Amino acid sequence: MVLSAVREIRRPFEPDLQAVEDFETDVLSGFVLARAASGVSDGSIRREVGDLDLMRSWFGRPLWEMEPADADRYFGQSLRGLSASTRYLRSFSLATYFRFIELRLKPQLYRLTGWVAECPLDELNTPRHQSRMALRIPPEQREVQQLFAGWRQDLAGCRKFAPAARNYVASRLMGQVGLRINEVRMLDLADARWELGSFGKLHVRFGKGARRSGPRERMVPLINGSADLLRWYVEEVWGHFPADHTRPGAPLFPSERRATDGTSLRVGDHALRLGLAEAAQRHLSDWDGRMTPHVLRHFCASDLYLNGMDLMAIQELLGHEWLVTTLRYVHVHRGFVEEAWQAGQQRTAARLSGLTT
Repeated sequence: MVLSAVREIRRPFEPDLQAVEDFETDVLSGFVLARAASGVSDGSIRREVGDLDLMRSWFGRPLWEMEPADADRYFGQSLRGLSASTRYLRSFSLATYFRFIELRLKPQLYRLTGWVAECPLDELNTPRHQSRMALRIPPEQREVQQLFAGWRQDLAGCRKFAPAARNYVASRLMGQVGLRINEVRMLDLADARWELGSFGKLHVRFGKGARRSGPRERMVPLINGSADLLRWYVEEVWGHFPADHTRPGAPLFPSERRATDGTSLRVGDHALRLGLAEAAQRHLSDWDGRMTPHVLRHFCASDLYLNGMDLMAIQELLGHEWLVTTLRYVHVHRGFVEEAWQAGQQRTAARLSGLTT
């Protein structure tokens, strides 16, 4: 009988604490850089790093020491009262962090600390996630018209015309051609391609990537009255900002804040959200606290569909990879199904009328 010597891979180890602390900082820096290189947006990276910081504070030790029992306590007890989406996103951040270590730094980690990195999440303790998006019923067409009509009247007497007009036009674009708020704020002046198509097009360079694949570009036709709106903004409003139209990368929607060279910075999403929320508070009280840029995106899809636009064309306009995603954006008014049924019955009766005469 031959006996085999078994070596414990997790051997007793006394690491240099300062070296471990420095290594942990380097790991996080490398993680951020890798996520940026893959095309993940700055906002998503900040959220992931924030999630990791919260888990690190709870755990009290480097996250690579977390084991399944620790993950059980964290997600099963500490986060028990939070929403399913919050728990899922935090688990995604943790799993991505461990995947980075396993792919890039596993040997270095073991040499320095004696730990073998293994993700503490498995098929038993990974938080469940309902992938179907929450239902967002948008306002009716008359309500959106009321909102923007009142907002437009405000522009004549507002104290700061340029920022108010900027927020108004950005929100109108979200409601007319379904742009996301980050797609709007990342537009450059040169992205308005007036020579393309029948109405002109917007070159959206920072479209949301499917399955976190990074920005996906698309061309958005300036339909639904958006061409006239944008031309008015460029000719009458944009020049009020201290921006140089000859500078490459000049933002289409500038901020009042200036860079070190004196030119305008790009507007932030907070300013656009706040402008829309304040307009809804003044002119559409039923939607006070509920009107968001994404609600306008849902309104755009529903309004275009009710006015006869093909679903696949709406899918292309919104930049969806799958048609089923577009279907979740289309909401019809109460009588739409009944009217469609009646129209179908009338078509059937017309086809059969020749058989009964």
